[in-house]
Amino acid sequence: MTLPFTRLGRRALVAAFAAAVSAAALAPARAQAPANASGTPLRLVVGYAAGGPVDSAARQFAPLLARELGRQVLVDNRPGAAGLLGAELVAKSPPDGTLLYFGASPTLTISPHVLKPTNIDTTKDLAPVSPVLSYANALVVNKDLPVKSLQELIAHAKAHPGTLAYGSAGMGASNHLSGELFAKQTGTQLMHVPYKGNAPAMTDVIGGQLAMMFDIVSTARTYIQSNRVRALAVTSKTRNPSLPDVPTMHEAGLPGYEVIGWYGVYGPAKLPAEQVKQLNAAVNKALADEGLRKTWADAGYEMWTGEPAKLAAQQRADFELWRGVTAGIKFE
Repeated sequence: MTLPFTRLGRRALVAAFAAAVSAAALAPARAQAPANASGTPLRLVVGYAAGGPVDSAARQFAPLLARELGRQVLVDNRPGAAGLLGAELVAKSPPDGTLLYFGASPTLTISPHVLKPTNIDTTKDLAPVSPVLSYANALVVNKDLPVKSLQELIAHAKAHPGTLAYGSAGMGASNHLSGELFAKQTGTQLMHVPYKGNAPAMTDVIGGQLAMMFDIVSTARTYIQSNRVRALAVTSKTRNPSLPDVPTMHEAGLPGYEVIGWYGVYGPAKLPAEQVKQLNAAVNKALADEGLRKTWADAGYEMWTGEPAKLAAQQRADFELWRGVTAGIKFE
């Protein structure tokens, strides 16, 4: 079955990519407030406009962090350059603990390979403070496509090279690169169709103009559960609790394929180690809140907590993964 597609122009690249990137109760105890607090509000910078998933998660998290720190926490939206403008603001701010970055993984691990040149090095100019949450994509196909498993999709793609179209939120978006990684690992040829966001791409999967797409579980599950698309696998290492009947890529027959997204808290690179330690403790106590955990679980997210080194290691691994996937792709 050959599905038609349309091609978008270069002018939409940054806007489409930015669009991709890809929502509480009180905590009982307070961590020691970091030095230099002195009643000054902490600004939690979000690199995207208000109302999106990153902003929503930050606004749900901020009041709990404020309770732990004993100081006001204000969400500060600084959209632009797929989140990099907000990251740059924090990276170049005084390392006094009054400005932190609520960062999404595509900004920190994909944007540097796609939007060149950049004004900061995301691996060196920010200090990891704490992981916050993680999420997976679901691989979904048009329900009339004659495949019911991942292996059948791979076989179908090999039998029809270059004709299966998959959608994404734009050139360089995480679901675009998830498709590129899938094609490389399966030896298939797919046709990428960039859109200005995930929603219009999903509409065309449902309508049959596209064969498939990778979409974040928190939004894809609505279409999966209403039987408007068929889910073949999730991209996380383990099954997603909100889609317990959908196998992982590994379980479905593609070992080694794992793609997750995540959010984390960062400060400027020279943020003192003692402040990083204090902030990490406060973040992890805030994330223990049962109300927040339920809210994020209901949205398809998974809690992801731990030390700064855990966040740094995941960032490095994903940075190198996407460096390899983007090599040779012309983002024009």
